[in-house]
Amino acid sequence: MSDNIEIKTIDGIDEVKFQPSGVCSKLMLLKIKDNQILDMETIGGCNGNLKGIGSLVNGMNIDEVIKRLQGLPCGSRSTSCPDQLSIALKLYKEEKSGVNVGV
Repeated sequence: MSDNIEIKTIDGIDEVKFQPSGVCSKLMLLKIKDNQILDMETIGGCNGNLKGIGSLVNGMNIDEVIKRLQGLPCGSRSTSCPDQLSIALKLYKEEKSGVNVGV
């Protein structure tokens, strides 16, 4: 179990809190149901860009989001907020399935 992710299920919706690492954003809040992102909010970081990412991923399957965003850097950093989102989703899958997904 990872220390930087917390999952609570309320009325069939998983509410996920993820603390990113190595980026400007401080917290990612996700609502997920049936492997689909219902809502995403980010605290800290580049406000407009993160609102845009949240708007784009709403309604998407988490596997597709992981595929599109994993490994993206930010400037000279080896990670980015989109990459951290993919890590959050991988950890979410790992926590829900109990299977290590290699984060």
